[in-house]
Parts: sequence; structure tokens; C-alpha cells
Amino acid sequence: MAMKIRLARGGSKKRPFYRIVAADSRMPRDGRFIEKLGTYNPLLPKDSEERVKLDLERVKYWVGQGAQVTDRVARFLEAAGVNEKTERSNPKKAVPGKKAQDRAEEKAAKAAEAAEAAAEAEAAPAEE
Repeated sequence: MAMKIRLARGGSKKRPFYRIVAADSRMPRDGRFIEKLGTYNPLLPKDSEERVKLDLERVKYWVGQGAQVTDRVARFLEAAGVNEKTERSNPKKAVPGKKAQDRAEEKAAKAAEAAEAAAEAEAAPAEE
């Protein structure tokens, strides 16, 4: 059985609350799970101790049994000191979209034209 440690969403509309669960990877996200390992409440401040609660012994047990950890849960485990930090690289995330790049090019072209016009205007009276 392919096990995952992942988030299962609860809470009402626009008020998310997640359980951290060990589940069969073939089960639905909010469906059947084997064991509840903790909770995550994203509405609380980041420095709150109630934001993420984990039963670290059970998490270690399931990881030892071969359970795969999702990206978000892996970050929680890194913050708790269970896993060592991994370098993540997403170079495309910082690149602006196509429309933003087009706007930046237009703005740069207008600025260059204005600078040329200003330079010509300064040079013309100096010749007289």
C-alpha cells in the first residue's frame, strides 16, 4: 500500500483547517485515512504554537514504514527539526509574466525617448 503523510482539509468555506494524516495515496484528499498525526490552522499567526501541532513520534514511525511526505508537511517537519532542510529552486517564480515584461519594455522605451529629447533640448540652446 502506497502511504502518504498529507493534509486533509476541514473547516467551512473560506475558513480552512487541516488535519495532518497518514493515508493511502489512492484515497481522496478529504476521505479515508489511517491515522491522524496532527493539525494545521493557517488562520493563526505564523509565530503561534497552535498553528501546527504534530505527533512527531508517529510521524517518524510512518516515515520509517516508507510513507512519503508531501511538500507542505515536509516544510512543517523541517521547522520542527525532524527533517534536514532541503534547497528548493523555482527560478521561474521570480520571472514576471509576459504582459508585465511587455509593459516594462514599453516603459523603458518611453524613458529612453524622453532622455534623448531632453538631451537634444539641452544641446540646442547651447549651440546658439
